[in-house]
Amino acid sequence: MTLSARRLALLVAANTALAPFAIDAYLPAMAALADDVGASIHHTELSLSTFLAGFALGQLVFGPISDRVGRKPVLLGGLVVFLLASLAITTVGSLGELLAWRFVQALGGGATVVNSAAIVRDCFKGSEAAKVMSTMAIIMLMAPLVAPVVGSGLLYLADWWLIFVFLAAYAGFLMWLLGTKLPETRPPGGSAATLVTVLANYLSVLRDRNAMGFIAAASMSFAGLFAFVTASPFLYLEHFGLTPSLYPLVFGVNVVVMVAANRLNIRLLRWRTPLQNLRLGLGIQLTAGLGLTFMVATGLESLVTMVPLIMLFAGTIGLVAPNAITSLLDRFPHMSATAAALQGSIQFSCGALAGVLVGAFEIDSAWPMVGTMLGATLLANLGIRLLAGRGDHA
Repeated sequence: MTLSARRLALLVAANTALAPFAIDAYLPAMAALADDVGASIHHTELSLSTFLAGFALGQLVFGPISDRVGRKPVLLGGLVVFLLASLAITTVGSLGELLAWRFVQALGGGATVVNSAAIVRDCFKGSEAAKVMSTMAIIMLMAPLVAPVVGSGLLYLADWWLIFVFLAAYAGFLMWLLGTKLPETRPPGGSAATLVTVLANYLSVLRDRNAMGFIAAASMSFAGLFAFVTASPFLYLEHFGLTPSLYPLVFGVNVVVMVAANRLNIRLLRWRTPLQNLRLGLGIQLTAGLGLTFMVATGLESLVTMVPLIMLFAGTIGLVAPNAITSLLDRFPHMSATAAALQGSIQFSCGALAGVLVGAFEIDSAWPMVGTMLGATLLANLGIRLLAGRGDHA
């Protein structure tokens, strides 16, 4: 890849990393946060689903606006909202306040991150776009690896509120970095952001059978991953009895596999299509989901048996996400931010629903997590195989 492609990947990855930092940095502090807001850890985990719901809405609303007014104004405006909401969260004293401000924080995050895929599509297409997406994802996926470690360290230094001060500072850094280093990439003649046009554009994506196959694959695969992310504080800290200092290490091994899968994806794209790699990743994920179900059903669940299968399930996101998004955006080059917004909105809504399903059952069992993960990967595999025909993407 050229230097310009690498530079673009670095800038967009720094922007996209805002979401995993906002999601994962406070996971080690979940128990402490629950104590301060007077709620159970299961109910406090719903702040993850609240974030995803706001993130989905933010993308849905601001994606079309980005196609009209440009990437940078929407991106920088979203960062301002995210920064202010992050500071407001440091003052919350109840679960209701926490959920409300997390929703506002996510609206700003959605407006920011929805531009990432559109910026790549503005500059590249086809396999080259998939390679840039994969390079970007490798950098971006370091955030979930680093975020719990950072959160654990900040929790040790002060308390959970310092994590949200850090998120505000990161948003401020992005405002400087992207404001000064990232050019406007939106091509001239963007679609008008009238309500009728926006609805018509969304409807054109929803009516596209192949597009919905790619959206189903990416969204349900992410929902399965987020079922684990939501359940991980309970699963590792309470169910398996890990300490907060060990939690980031066990959680972070999943990211190592994601990075390896991204590197594999870049190599495979030399002679395979994005759709072929997408199907491969989903097949591996389904196998891991079935393995997790078997372990829980037979009573063989332990850190030794569960962690490798979770690594395999989560790691395949490195094969699924870049190929699904690239294949989707290649179908809508004239409104890439709108298509990305719809995909992101559906994806994060599915993730929020998965989190609610996991958090709703206050039982000392891995079944809510494993059942949701298996159901999600089954739907992802069905979606891509029934909806996305071989056509010009095979």
